[in-house]
Amino acid sequence: MKINRIDHVGVIVNDLTAAKEFFLDLGLEIQGEGEVEGEWVERIIGLNNVRETVVMFGIPDGQATLELVKFHTPSDEKGIQQSFANTLGIRHIAFAVEDIESIVAKLKKNGAKLIGEIQNYKNTYKLCYIRGPEGIILELAEKIN
Repeated sequence: MKINRIDHVGVIVNDLTAAKEFFLDLGLEIQGEGEVEGEWVERIIGLNNVRETVVMFGIPDGQATLELVKFHTPSDEKGIQQSFANTLGIRHIAFAVEDIESIVAKLKKNGAKLIGEIQNYKNTYKLCYIRGPEGIILELAEKIN
C-alpha cells in the first residue's frame, strides 16, 4: 500500500462567485466547472437529493488541486460558522507563494482580511494567515532565500 500525494482539497461554499474570485485573485487557474447530481454522488457522500456546482482549480506548475463546491440541495441548515485558527478540525489551506506582501495587498483590496500580520520565521519564511469569503483561512508562506 502506498499514498502518492494529496489529490485535492474540497471547500464547501454558499457564494461560489465570491470564492471563485478569491482563488483567481490568489493566482489559481480554473481547470473545470460543472453540475453534479445523481445516485452515484449521493452514494459516495451519503446525502440524498444532491445537486451541486463544482469548480476545480489548479496551481500553476503544481500538482495540487482545489475543489470549490456549492450545494444547491441539500443545504446546510447551520450556515457559515466562523472559526478561529485554533478551532478543532481542518482549519486552513497553506500555499507556498512568491512576493507575499503583494499577494496580501491584492487579496485585501478585494475584501480579504489579514488575521494577524506577516511574520518572519527564523529568516527562513515569511508567514501569515488571511481570511477570505465565507471564513476561508489561507496560510501564505514565502521562502526567504
